[in-house]
Formats: sequence, C-alpha cells, structure tokens
Amino acid sequence: MRLKIVARPSPNFNERPAGVTPSILVLHYTGMPTAEGAMALLTDPDAPKRVSAHYTLDEDGTFYAHVPEHLRAWHAGISWWRGGDDVNSRSIGIEIVNPGHEWGYRPFPRKQIDALIALGKDIVARHGIAPQNVIGHSDVAPGRKIDPGELFPWRRLAGHGLGIWPARGKAAVPDDPAHLAAALRRIGYGVPGEVATPLPAVLKEFQRHWRPGLVDGQADLETRQRLHAVARAA
Repeated sequence: MRLKIVARPSPNFNERPAGVTPSILVLHYTGMPTAEGAMALLTDPDAPKRVSAHYTLDEDGTFYAHVPEHLRAWHAGISWWRGGDDVNSRSIGIEIVNPGHEWGYRPFPRKQIDALIALGKDIVARHGIAPQNVIGHSDVAPGRKIDPGELFPWRRLAGHGLGIWPARGKAAVPDDPAHLAAALRRIGYGVPGEVATPLPAVLKEFQRHWRPGLVDGQADLETRQRLHAVARAA
C-alpha cells in the first residue's frame, strides 16, 4: 500500500532522554468533532495544555506528520507501561481521527485501518517494537483515558503483528485481586502498588482492548479466561 504522508509540523516536542529509543507504539483516537480541530490542537504552541503526536491518521487514510520519530511527542500524559512511567519518552504516538465517545463514536473505516497497518508495520520493524507493546491510550492510562475504544479492530491489527490476540482457551486467572493484578502486570498494566488506579478500572481497560463485548470492570469467567491467555502471550 502506498501511503500518503503530509507534513504538518508541531512545535510541541522535546528530546528523548539519552539512550532511550521507542519500544512502544501507542494508538489514540482524536476524540474531537473534526480532524482539522484535532490537528489544530496538536500543533498549537499556545494551547493551555500543549499536546502533540508523531502522526494523525485521517479517515481517508492520509497521515499528517507532526513530530519526527526520534523526538519525544507529548501524547500519553500521565501513564504507565511495563514497569515504568513517562511513556512519552519510550513511545511513538498515532492519533486516529474519530469523534470518540463524546462526539459520536463510530467504527473506523477500512481505508483508515489499512493505512494504519501499513505504517504501523513499518514503524515496529524499524524500531524493533514487540507486538505486545502495540497498545492503546487506555492501556497506559486506565481510569483516565478510554481511547481508541471498544470499536477499535485490535484483532485485525494483531493478525498483522501489531498487537497480540491469543485464543481464549479454558484456563482462567483465579478470581482474587492478587492473581488478577499479577496477570495484568505481566501484560504491562500498572496495578495498585505501582499506580493509584483501582484494580477494577484497570480490568475495565483490559476488557475494552481484549473483551470489548462487555466493558464493566467485573472479573467474570470470560474476562479471566481472556486475561490468562493474554498474560501467557505477553
């Protein structure tokens, strides 16, 4: 697939810490009424809270490049993944145009996801990003963020090496907080003792990614089976 990438630089970035290279790909939705409004915010040096991403992906498959990949974009905010905070320093962030839950959340067009897969595969190959480190904003910031949401086609992306999607199986994580937290931690989530987010809120974002049919934060059997499978694959 031939990608269309349009330069739209953002001044909202800084250097990555010395010796730190991208090991995580974080996917967001823009969560604003229009693509233009989202990109105006991502490139605004005078916004009350300055934010950016490396790319924005429009619904027609066009990418807008804001921050070079070797630099640190400001997309993840307060976050945690695989034992550490400051996810911005360790990641590349892509904003995917979608109004989000506040403005009319809807399925992501096939052309948009085709383009995401094409650039995503290139990014993970160039930076050596492991499939289990292709994640959503909600995964690194449970209780604070819910994007890219339960309509995002994680299973399809995993089929192209962008994420993991193991079969559920019959084995399940035991229904007690210690075992649930240990499985979530193995996947990469921050859990109580590492972060202030309550365990049900973390479990809810696990469901939003890997069991999107019912996102309620409850450790039912299906959720615990999915949790067991994903933890073993992570």
